[in-house]
Amino acid sequence: MQRPGSGAADVAVIGGGLVGLATAYELAKRGAAVTIYERGEPARAASWAGAGMLAPFSESTDPALFALCRQSLAAYPGVVAELHERTGIDSRFRRNGTLHVALDESDVARLRVRETAVRVAGGDVALLARDDVLAREPFVAKHVAGGLLVANEGQVDNRRLGRALVAAARGCGVRFERVDEIAVACDERRVRGVRTPQGFAAVSTVVNATGAWAGQLAGVPAPVRVPIRPVAGEMFALALPAGAIRTQLWHRACYVVPRDDGRLLVGATAVERGFDVRVTASGLHELLDAALSFAPALASFAVVETWAGLRPATPDGRPYIGATALEGYVVACGHHRNGILLAPETGRLVAELIVSGSEPPLLLPFSPCRAAPTFGEGLATTANPAS
Repeated sequence: MQRPGSGAADVAVIGGGLVGLATAYELAKRGAAVTIYERGEPARAASWAGAGMLAPFSESTDPALFALCRQSLAAYPGVVAELHERTGIDSRFRRNGTLHVALDESDVARLRVRETAVRVAGGDVALLARDDVLAREPFVAKHVAGGLLVANEGQVDNRRLGRALVAAARGCGVRFERVDEIAVACDERRVRGVRTPQGFAAVSTVVNATGAWAGQLAGVPAPVRVPIRPVAGEMFALALPAGAIRTQLWHRACYVVPRDDGRLLVGATAVERGFDVRVTASGLHELLDAALSFAPALASFAVVETWAGLRPATPDGRPYIGATALEGYVVACGHHRNGILLAPETGRLVAELIVSGSEPPLLLPFSPCRAAPTFGEGLATTANPAS
């Protein structure tokens, strides 16, 4: 990697989701000249569709992934405060905890085992009896058997975070280019630039932050492509009096997330059906059944919004973050359910990698090279980038 200021410091970040935005912002703060290429409005795809949960103790079981998630959670208060100061946009970070609900004794037994694991990992965790759960969250079903509270988890308003990152990136000089098509231009050894319908732009580094589409980026040689597949997630929101539910509630595969604006987010399905982002009757039925099983009082509240997004999944569940065997080509994708949580730390680490030219140790388990352990001679290349 070449350092900013070396005469070839331009970086193209392809993809304007939270990961791409955070990366561009961190690079620009370090002096790089950065352009974000995005086919739509920035932060309006998976970044916009998530629930904003910051729950590494509840979500992550892989040790390496958990370490990265936990570090990113620790960074969140400072990141949100910095963005608020720079832009005036409050991303509404809240450490309001996650309450896992037990509806029967088998759930209680499962949560008791989970409590031990979370406590060892550093979670602020407590098993709650039935009466304690109901005192804390009256909307929970009266037949609840207990719960597990993870107090040091929280949430961020991901839509406001996207707006804040766009504004902060612009404020640092990041350029935004809206393009319908883009391809990486390279030779057998390194990246030379990007090609769009507007022409060729020479850059020293390309960052692939295209989420569920990361494996399909044009111009990338086959040996350094990463195997990403889209997993659709459908959600809906209820209109609920602010403060009616205080914590994130979770039962098995369904969660509800209270927002300060009076919405209660309910999610999320996980369906592999290609790039289909429809909200389906079966998906809403699945979510409603699950949510009402542990919070039946929600049945009387209005559905005010439905939406779907695509999570980028990898074969082993770990994201691909770091340099590839093609010089100047960096990948930051495959975050699956943890894209919002990991965006700040991914951006910081990728920026550190590009500026310093050395791999931060925390990224080693997420190397894109594990997707293609060998990188032979004779790469397939794009057309002459200068033509």
